[in-house]
Amino acid sequence: MASRADNFASNLSLANFSKATELRQRIWFTIGALVVFRFLSFVPLPGVNPAALDQLYDQTRGGILDLFNTFSGGSLERMSLIALGVMPYITASIVIQLASSLHPALMALKKEGEAGRKKLNQYTRYGTVFLCAIQGYFLATGLESYAAQSGLAAVVDPGFLFRIVAVISLIGGTMFLLWLGEQITSRGIGNGVSLIIMAGIVAQFPTFTVNLFEGGREGSISAGLIVGLVVMIILLILFICFMERAQRRLLIQYPKRANQRGMMQADRSHLPLKLNTAGVIPPIFASSLLLLPLTITQFAGNSIDSESTGGGIIDTLNIYLQHGQPIYMLLYAALIIFFCFFYTAVVFNPEDTAENLKKNGGFIPGIRPGKRTSDYLDYVLTRVTVIGAAYLTVVCVVPEWAIAQTGLPLFLGGTSLLIVVNVTVDTISQIQSHLLAHQYGDLIKKAKLKGRLR
Repeated sequence: MASRADNFASNLSLANFSKATELRQRIWFTIGALVVFRFLSFVPLPGVNPAALDQLYDQTRGGILDLFNTFSGGSLERMSLIALGVMPYITASIVIQLASSLHPALMALKKEGEAGRKKLNQYTRYGTVFLCAIQGYFLATGLESYAAQSGLAAVVDPGFLFRIVAVISLIGGTMFLLWLGEQITSRGIGNGVSLIIMAGIVAQFPTFTVNLFEGGREGSISAGLIVGLVVMIILLILFICFMERAQRRLLIQYPKRANQRGMMQADRSHLPLKLNTAGVIPPIFASSLLLLPLTITQFAGNSIDSESTGGGIIDTLNIYLQHGQPIYMLLYAALIIFFCFFYTAVVFNPEDTAENLKKNGGFIPGIRPGKRTSDYLDYVLTRVTVIGAAYLTVVCVVPEWAIAQTGLPLFLGGTSLLIVVNVTVDTISQIQSHLLAHQYGDLIKKAKLKGRLR
């Protein structure tokens, strides 16, 4: 049965939205910040030749650069100031989060509350600058190497000065995006970093749609294939929405306590265990690990003789690790499943949860507090993670199989689709919460006004 809050939220209308002045200001601020992000993606990096960069990206298409270019909204392809996007921050935050669950000092820092969280955020920013410097340097040297090998002027004035300028520009662009994301989170609506990633992915949707229907008009793509792709994307979106909101709720009961009337009453609550505790991290890690060797072999292909033993190994890797190959699909699915269990085990600790329940007097009916509760939570979480891992594998592998069978550059792959749907659902939930709070505020004001009249 729906709760009063659910019934109240179902009555929200556009009339209530028009009265929520603060919410409208937050939405307009978020839109303006995303427009600034899109403008920055067209500001070129100093000292590069855009015409030669198009040929470079065509040669490295299919590697990890393609994945990063999708998340940055085409900024890497244009080699703009924000070519690295927020991926260094995402990587640094994941590393710090994993380290805070494994390292005793960082684990103690994590338990200090707000002060510890600020300290971990500071470490994350330091890690972001470090990763930006490394990735920016290799990006600059890679452009210079490509210019020397191909004879094209990818870099106008190669040298040490160009590398320094490129690294500083890329660090500044990424840190500005990070600041912009924090401003969206505090003054806008939704999670700023997630919205920036989603905006970069969605920005490529018009180009993909135009190319798809243009191919149908020219006859290179059949009408049935277009309809099938649209239906597949819609079904995947509905499936993701259902699975991301699915959870296993464990009943938690607390001892009987005296209420205001002097009667003894037992409190009950639920411990929700999401089916997909790991989120979109397993597909991102799996894609990065599989595409990294392919990208390295693509960059090293010009410097190794194809007739040598090293060249033969590189050719073999390029063949078997291509998108759509059976070995690639099997490795991709296996890595997603592995990272689902690994990250879930790092994020959710059954022993700590059982200890907290025991301290607060809560218990699962029929299960003893302490070690038995910890074992039961681990038992339930393992089986829930099996379903979540299978769900992620299907969502990520089916688009890859469609890309291999049709040969279309389906930019809305599994990882991109997961990010877009998750961020959209979270943003809509926050908008609904603001509307709900505004409507409750109006009711309180009316109640106070009636009380004064009486």
